[in-house]
Amino acid sequence: MTNDPLKTEAFARTKLLVLDVDGVLTDGSIQYLGDLEGQAFNVKDGLGLNLVRRAGIKIAWITGRGCEATRRRAEELGVEELHMGARNKLRTILAIQERLEVRTEETVAMGDDLPDLSMRTAVGLLTCPADAATEVREAADWTASFDGGRGAVRQLCETILKARGEWAAMVVDVVT
Repeated sequence: MTNDPLKTEAFARTKLLVLDVDGVLTDGSIQYLGDLEGQAFNVKDGLGLNLVRRAGIKIAWITGRGCEATRRRAEELGVEELHMGARNKLRTILAIQERLEVRTEETVAMGDDLPDLSMRTAVGLLTCPADAATEVREAADWTASFDGGRGAVRQLCETILKARGEWAAMVVDVVT
């Protein structure tokens, strides 16, 4: 959670959560197994995404790469918007916002590297994992305590739900 009331208010307005994949939902490693590409996703991040989705927040993954593992994990988590091979993340976010009728100030994004800086002008809050590139950390409104692929997305989801006053109920719902 954040101690800044303005950021808490901004997190509470979230209707669209936009995430980079490599370095945010994964640790950025690429593994080749013959002709297949593998990625490792964090199960805690997955639970956080399921909770924000249950709270009615739309989820978009925008990646410059993408592989079958990305597609499969997005499908498992019910990600509404998956954009792989996206060369212009800003244009992609703007198109998603228009289609979903979501305003800039209702959009939170998490990125970790230089291409993700383009998202800054299209979101109310730009966030990043602890191990993001220096330039991204400097531009970010909020930085997770955890690295990409190691719980940063889960912490962001929890922060959003706490700001909306929904976290406690979600926890009760999960454990009962």
